[in-house]
Amino acid sequence: MHLHPSRWPRTCAAFVAGIAVALAALLVLQSASAVPKDYSPYRKLNIFARVLTYVENNYVEPVDGTKLVYGAIKGMMETLDPHSTFLPPDQYRQMKMDTQGEFGGLGIEVEVRNGWLTVVSPLEGTPAHRAGLRSGDEIREIDGKSTIGVRMHEAVQAMRGPRGTRVRLTLRRPGQTRLMKLEIVRDIIKVVSVTSKMLEPGIGYARLKNFQEGTDRHLQRVVKEMLDKGKLRGLILDLRNNPGGLLDQSVRVADLFIASGLIVRTTGKGGRVMDEERAHSKGTFPIFPMICLINGGSASASEILAGALQDHRRSVIMGTRSFGKGSVQTIIELNDGSGLKLTVARYFTPSGRSIQEMGIDPDILVEERAPAVVAEKVKREKDLDGHLRAGSKVKPRTAAQLKDFQLQTALDYLHAAEIFRAQGS
Repeated sequence: MHLHPSRWPRTCAAFVAGIAVALAALLVLQSASAVPKDYSPYRKLNIFARVLTYVENNYVEPVDGTKLVYGAIKGMMETLDPHSTFLPPDQYRQMKMDTQGEFGGLGIEVEVRNGWLTVVSPLEGTPAHRAGLRSGDEIREIDGKSTIGVRMHEAVQAMRGPRGTRVRLTLRRPGQTRLMKLEIVRDIIKVVSVTSKMLEPGIGYARLKNFQEGTDRHLQRVVKEMLDKGKLRGLILDLRNNPGGLLDQSVRVADLFIASGLIVRTTGKGGRVMDEERAHSKGTFPIFPMICLINGGSASASEILAGALQDHRRSVIMGTRSFGKGSVQTIIELNDGSGLKLTVARYFTPSGRSIQEMGIDPDILVEERAPAVVAEKVKREKDLDGHLRAGSKVKPRTAAQLKDFQLQTALDYLHAAEIFRAQGS
């Protein structure tokens, strides 16, 4: 029998108590090999039923039975890891909208670290990105309310709202003691998961902002367009500040670059292998030089992709260590429209490395900004008075110059690889 919580009568406590009694009776009938009933958590259901009865019968104000039960479930989930949570119907509907690529709010991915709501990454082109929020910023207050100990879904709900409305954030940036206060105007967030361009002839750039429905198809299309233009001398795949998203999309993107072998292994309780995703040769891109950029804002599904590319030696991983979110959540839709988001497993790279807590270390460490160097003016031949002209109409080769230090470094490495290949040919 299934009961819709909104239709529970005031006597729902008696019903819960009845369940507790029935469960206790079942436990008495268990075999000797079963867990002793004194240690079973189900014995505590009678405590829950008694508390619910006391609250309903004695609390000074009328109580909402649905809110009481939802609150109890939320409290239970809060004893687990930060990613396990209960989503009431409105929050569950919002979560499903997020994976479809459009929602209202600030455009920011957050995580709870050390009790504080922390920015994983702002989505490019969103109000949060334009306001200057960075990965690692601690959000201390939302509209004057402290975020210490807050659950993610509650914080996300607080930052969302109609387009044009404002939200006030108080931030603490790593390395700074002074708090920052920002007022940001909400907007409709339409996330385009893939952007691309040619940095120079033959060298392409593709940025994956997150993994949502259709990300693999979009990337496949843009890379095919690059290949159709001629020989692709190299590709830079940018996963920086990619907070993750749909696992199947991460696997499908990896499959575009990897022809065979394991992409990711999922292990559950007791180390049991729950799933192994493998690459297929059909539809795999031809081999071309590739660099994948990551940083501390690269999390979850983007770490799975980076780890697979690294273990298969399909791409050089460059940048800084990734976020380290390698746990698996399953979404269970309940009959009243609510949802249960529960951590059930861990992700491992093809070589068996755990992503959880450890993250992905780059092959080549490149910080976000170039080290400060005082440039000394060097006088060259062309600066001398009366110097001879070149005597040639061939213009010197000039490489693209980018303001993004990590991206510029990746481009320089691709140029170096070309030189080495030419020497070996």
